[in-house]
Amino acid sequence: MGHHQRVPLIVTPEPILPIGLVALDIDGTLVGDDLSIGPDTRAAIRAARRRGVIVSIVTGRMVSSAMRFARELELDAPIVGYQGALIREMPVAGSRRPGRLLVHTPLPAEVAREVVLWSRSVGLDPHLNHLERFIVRADDPRADDYSAFMGSNPELAVDLVGSIRRSVTKVMAAGVPPLPSEVVGPAREVFAGRAEVTVSHPRFLEFVAPGVSKGRAIRWLARRMGIPLGAVLAIGDQWNDIEMIAEVGHGASMPTAPAEVLAVARYIAPPLAEEGVARMIEDLVLARPASATNAVRRLAEEARAKRGGAAGPGGRMERVRT
Repeated sequence: MGHHQRVPLIVTPEPILPIGLVALDIDGTLVGDDLSIGPDTRAAIRAARRRGVIVSIVTGRMVSSAMRFARELELDAPIVGYQGALIREMPVAGSRRPGRLLVHTPLPAEVAREVVLWSRSVGLDPHLNHLERFIVRADDPRADDYSAFMGSNPELAVDLVGSIRRSVTKVMAAGVPPLPSEVVGPAREVFAGRAEVTVSHPRFLEFVAPGVSKGRAIRWLARRMGIPLGAVLAIGDQWNDIEMIAEVGHGASMPTAPAEVLAVARYIAPPLAEEGVARMIEDLVLARPASATNAVRRLAEEARAKRGGAAGPGGRMERVRT
């Protein structure tokens, strides 16, 4: 499957300490199938925020679906949704409205219609996302499953293609693994220059507007916060996290990530069962300066060993800027 994946050419910055921004993927990184955040992770994020470190969620989910995790963690930074196609401010406490829209880059309607038809032709089941709307075909037998995963009820459309009258934020095509990963290469060929195509989950192939990626979003966030990319810690576990991990000085992949993701990561976090996000924050954000500097070098060498000696960004560790 790996040969179908495009690894972007990004010059990864040198790591800078102290870290000023932590960007976290949700599924497979922050939470597992039970959708619960571990106690150590909650504590580490609280401690980081008390020190003035900004923590932001960067996900393929729609923002309203990510909001429950942001609220549980008491975050106040903007939330990145749909691979970066949509960014919102956190709403004020107690508000039931979505936060103020900061960035929205939708997919043209004609492309979205073609994506739906193409996805069906290869055996995938497409759904639509627009802003905070989630739209599935009326006879979708897994509508309830998607509701549980997204945390909201979908809209039902008898004619999904016909319902696309204007641009949409994202098309998500679901399928049984490994089908989504197997068809990402052909999808990129068909929609080259018209849509970005990525895998956000073993079951989900996703289509967003050209130029949209978590990498673009992390550049936007860092610039807005006045934090150099070298002083950003980003953690993810899927192909849609590649650009984000490669764009920052402290890019970490989960150990379950595909080889292409591991290849661009400076560090490989401990597994989700060991609350890998918490361990990375403890070592790199909460540790004393000398200990954090040593952790940068140690974690990079450990990642190199896990990749069988392949250098990756962790091979360029001759100095850590502080």
